[in-house]
Amino acid sequence: MKIFIFISILFISLWGETLKIATYNVENLFDLYKSGYEYKEYIPYTKANWNQRTYKIKLNNIAKVIKDINADIIALQEIESLRALKDLRFTLKRKGLYYPYYKIANLKNTTVKVALLSKIPFISTMEVSVTQSYKYRNILEAKFKIGHEYLYILINHWKSKAGPESMRIVSAKKLQKRVQELGVNKNIIALGDFNSDYEEYIRFKRKRKLNNTQGITGINHILGTINYQNDAQHTKITKGDFYNLWYDQKDKEKRFTYKYRGKKEAMDSILITSALLDTKGIEYKYNSIHSLQLPYLFRKKSINRWYIKWGKPRKHYGKGYSDHLPVIAEFSY
Repeated sequence: MKIFIFISILFISLWGETLKIATYNVENLFDLYKSGYEYKEYIPYTKANWNQRTYKIKLNNIAKVIKDINADIIALQEIESLRALKDLRFTLKRKGLYYPYYKIANLKNTTVKVALLSKIPFISTMEVSVTQSYKYRNILEAKFKIGHEYLYILINHWKSKAGPESMRIVSAKKLQKRVQELGVNKNIIALGDFNSDYEEYIRFKRKRKLNNTQGITGINHILGTINYQNDAQHTKITKGDFYNLWYDQKDKEKRFTYKYRGKKEAMDSILITSALLDTKGIEYKYNSIHSLQLPYLFRKKSINRWYIKWGKPRKHYGKGYSDHLPVIAEFSY
């Protein structure tokens, strides 16, 4: 018996524990209380059919996805309110997945916000204001203690492609500045919906109307991800830059979370600093990055998004999940 216990302890000390981290844009999870900031089709109890029935379906569908992910920490985008986040958390609990710790970036009344669910207690949270304008959503920062080290998670939801690249660069520069403040040698994960493909600088060639920055992109140039395009095992990152984990996914056809006019894009990413690849303390687990691509998340060749009839008025059908796929990565400590 003593030998068995010794071997078990030795195994844990050699291989460590696993931490699963994910990000998911849930596509407009609005509650049923009128705040005045809703999109028209999400004003409750109107002809748009956003009511108790469709809200419950939406909660159950998103909870199903999150339960299948079963992350230790999951970043969320497009949550309207703390009430919507709590309702989602309660739905998950009823399905057998409990997240004791949660937070939403609600200091600014943007239409939708970023949020966090966690099985692990965070030491602190704060909102990083990108600008005072409501055109920019705050970044949610959470600090954790994992083993003997600290881990910072920065949750992003950048401006959509309805705006030019210069707007996403504003968010990228604020994120970069915050990393400098925390310290470039720290364990930092920046994740979320960047509304930018992991190789946005290439897609720019086909989307010239968005390029008002002479080809400079927020995710690639400002955050430095353009400099590191090998798999994680063979990449050494300069302190202050980020590595986009999509480059560690060997199958390029699986590097996507979104489809626009039938074409795949990785609009959601998980970025890490050099400290998470230095083989000390908290470490990214090679080859673990992937988007959740279960059959029910697709409708034929399209992503099985939340289904709304686009007419007058727009109307909820009570079917589907989100227009984004979740992204998942694992870390050891």
